Amino acid sequence: MSRSGIRVLGAGLAAMAVVLSACSGGGSSASGGRQTLQLWFWGSSPQQQKTMQQVLVDGFDKSQSKYNLKVTFNNAVDKNVQVALSANEGPDIVYGSGPAFSAAYAVQDKLADMTPYAKKYGWKDRILAPMYESGTVHGKLYSLPNSINNLGVFYNKKVLAELGVGVPATYAELTAVMDKAAKAGMYPSVTGNKGWKPVNQNYISMFLTHVAGGKAVYDALQGKIKWTDPKIVKAVDDSAAFYKKGYLGGKDYANLNFAESMQLLAKGKSPFFFGPTLAFQFASDSFNDATGNTSDLGFAPFPNITPGLPSPSGTLGTTASLSINAHSANKDGAAEVIDYMMSEKFAQQMNRSWPGYWGVPLKNFDLDPASYTGLSKAYVQSVKDTVATVGKGNYGFFAGTFFPPATATAFTDIDGVWLGTESATDFLDKIQTTFAAEKAKGLVPPVPEPAG
Repeated sequence: MSRSGIRVLGAGLAAMAVVLSACSGGGSSASGGRQTLQLWFWGSSPQQQKTMQQVLVDGFDKSQSKYNLKVTFNNAVDKNVQVALSANEGPDIVYGSGPAFSAAYAVQDKLADMTPYAKKYGWKDRILAPMYESGTVHGKLYSLPNSINNLGVFYNKKVLAELGVGVPATYAELTAVMDKAAKAGMYPSVTGNKGWKPVNQNYISMFLTHVAGGKAVYDALQGKIKWTDPKIVKAVDDSAAFYKKGYLGGKDYANLNFAESMQLLAKGKSPFFFGPTLAFQFASDSFNDATGNTSDLGFAPFPNITPGLPSPSGTLGTTASLSINAHSANKDGAAEVIDYMMSEKFAQQMNRSWPGYWGVPLKNFDLDPASYTGLSKAYVQSVKDTVATVGKGNYGFFAGTFFPPATATAFTDIDGVWLGTESATDFLDKIQTTFAAEKAKGLVPPVPEPAG
């Protein structure tokens, strides 16, 4: 949204005043001699906030006697963090939209090196290797992902039954179902980037995985091939063709967000929603016990488009990142909170009432789907399947998690190719220029090589 310079300046000053008035100052005193630890989080729903209070805040406070944790919820959290960190203020635990978000602050010395805490708590042994490495910059750890995320196909079982089809196993079957749905007056699929343009990264990442392949993207990240490689050009062109056929929300891609898309899926207006497993949390508003339709929602891998790629394969990412403020007076306490969140116990409890956001990326994700109900059961199963897929090396990379920050941001503008205002080669020429500058600065995380 365009704004005048005066409005931007005014908004920035207002944000500065609000944020600095809320800053913890690096560890304020609390009752009983405990120190207060601050975590700013996005403006989740009342039920989600209740879960956060009971499982994280109360659980952490009871687990030790030195700190009290305070979580503040606000939809402008990314902006508030940006303003606060620029003034060397802000929360002790820094929540961000992903490792690429955190890397940008790490190179500005706004985040603390967490490598000593990783050694103390054994995080590298506990966390899946690609997820751990995604938070490193210049060989040091600056963030940990709160959750493993995968891109795939949400589907409405009743709609597929009405169309007389099964769950698609191939790309040809998938597009055939979407064509049939369109002829029946439905959306071929529902999704959209209304209010959050980085949603675009989901879909270009998905095509990079299933057209170019995880190995090709890995080679580009290592500088072995350029982003203008024919395999990657084809992935960009295929994503544009997919968009132009109406396979991403029909004509309403710019007018829908994830919550509205899930509502349409629940109402039988489309057979599919393509997106990240974090969308289970949006689905819970439309597929729940009150509506009695939780069993209607299914999740499956997105099928490969290029023959011969490993199958099933996923696009690996995360929902958010957790870091320590370089100017916190309680870095040890902040590390304790993050360690508390990197546990199976925390994952077990959070996922009972908040599916979609807390698939803690543990190498041994031993949660039993049978012990859960509703969408939590389906979500936990999806995380276990993703962990197994990663174990086989069958994965690609989500831009916002594994690409350096400016490169990830540049991929957000893929919609220029989709809308026909820019060619794939021109788009990727700019990507290559941006990436080369970041690689020269050592901003590419050292991720493990996938199988293919």
